[in-house]
Amino acid sequence: MTLSPPLTELISQVPPFDESAAAAARTRQDLLTKPQGSLGQLEALSVQIAGITGCLDPEIEPTAVIVAAATHGVCEEGVSAFPAEVTAQMVTNFLHGTAAINALARNCNAEVFIVDAGVVPECPDDEKLHHLGFGKGSANFAKQAAMEKSEAESIIERGAAFATKLHQQGIRMISLGEMGIGNTTAAAAVVAVITDSSPSATTGRGTMIDDDTWQKKVSVIEQAIAKHQLDSKDAIGILSAFGGYETGFLCGCILGAASCRMPVILDGYPTSAAALLAELLHPDIKKIMIAGHCSAEPGHRLALDHLELKPLLNLSMRLGEGSGAALAIPIVTAAVRCLNEMATFEEAAVAGRKT
Repeated sequence: MTLSPPLTELISQVPPFDESAAAAARTRQDLLTKPQGSLGQLEALSVQIAGITGCLDPEIEPTAVIVAAATHGVCEEGVSAFPAEVTAQMVTNFLHGTAAINALARNCNAEVFIVDAGVVPECPDDEKLHHLGFGKGSANFAKQAAMEKSEAESIIERGAAFATKLHQQGIRMISLGEMGIGNTTAAAAVVAVITDSSPSATTGRGTMIDDDTWQKKVSVIEQAIAKHQLDSKDAIGILSAFGGYETGFLCGCILGAASCRMPVILDGYPTSAAALLAELLHPDIKKIMIAGHCSAEPGHRLALDHLELKPLLNLSMRLGEGSGAALAIPIVTAAVRCLNEMATFEEAAVAGRKT
């Protein structure tokens, strides 16, 4: 897989997971005023974040929720219960602060950043909306590649730059979300190729489609995979074949966050597809990822298993928007607060375990 010079440089800037910081955090966890291991997954989470940030007392606040939206040409095949124009309409809803992700982000004091990664029709000008200039949306991958390979590389680079800029502005952890009618079809295709799974296993009900539409969705993905003849290790080829632009953008956000030592909370199925693409570009990058939840989409579990990520929540959600990731933010924050703010037995003058 040959990459553009800017993308090659970006990947080279990702520092390794700090094993010494993680080991120090693990040692501290064993000394805190509690039975060892009694905080369960919170302990492992705090150790992971120490390794990501390279700090024994990591800072993960403030946190941003990035919601990237894009239109998918594959909607022409009738794979969704909703028309493609709902994507643009939901962007307006996000901007008004009246969508689920707005409510959930307010619940955890996270700022929401809305990104137009390629929405048709064009979204209205709004100071809260970040336009990327990919206004045509992705092509119908049942008939042709969703985008050019140069566009796939460019959208990843734009995502990385966006995450880096947020870090420069003081953000210390990001949660990823998306909006795009048809994007579970693209995600199912991406996951099928990368995990070498059957499209019938990676394809879910998305917007609660009926049996006939589900079968059509599976058939479209099967035929597209046969048509494009992809290398399962070629991230750029896979992204350009299936899209969408929001998936590529979020893949870049993961790479950019990694270069800044920022933890990343993944949301649902399309964000896990972005994570799989990021891992192909940098195999160790999954160490900075936190699975906020496991959605009701069957392929999401396959993607998380491939990434070896254990979801924090399992609430049978399938909304997207970053909703599951936002719900996980307080859990991640709690894990870090326990590491940073709890006293050791010695510091608190509390008797330790009997020997």
